[in-house]
Amino acid sequence: MTRLLGAILAGGQARRFGSDKAQALYEGARLIDRVAAALAAQCETVVVCGRDEPGFACIPDWPEPGQGPLGGLAAALRHAEAQGFTHVLSAGVDAPDLPHAVSIMLAGKGAAIVESQPVVGLWPVALGGALEAFMAGSGRSLYRFADAVAARRVELDAPLMNVNRPEDLPPA
Repeated sequence: MTRLLGAILAGGQARRFGSDKAQALYEGARLIDRVAAALAAQCETVVVCGRDEPGFACIPDWPEPGQGPLGGLAAALRHAEAQGFTHVLSAGVDAPDLPHAVSIMLAGKGAAIVESQPVVGLWPVALGGALEAFMAGSGRSLYRFADAVAARRVELDAPLMNVNRPEDLPPA
């Protein structure tokens, strides 16, 4: 039986955005709330990785802050394994248009990432050790890790938003 942990990877500094993008609004809701709602529609539990966010279960990046998305993913995989989950469905806080069925779109053998937004991925918990070894070898690229574990790259019908600057959000 598949048990999904939803993980919002939110430990970045948002330097290009200029402020806390998790709190930015898109269609009347905070970005973090939109991503959380999409993950909650498909996952048993949702955690926020890499930051403290009131109202959410939060876990620190592993092994320490500053590891980029892989630090959040490593933390999520460790947490998922300890809690008996089989997979982690990851998404960045900057993907406010995340489909509520992306886990189905990514389902299949092994890991999978969304081509237009690679932080969105479905990761078997069994890959936790491989990720930790990759990071111990100075690996920091999510794409390179995905390639190292032969993750499938899935193209969605429409590319997902990737909010890096305020102008990436449509005017209210």
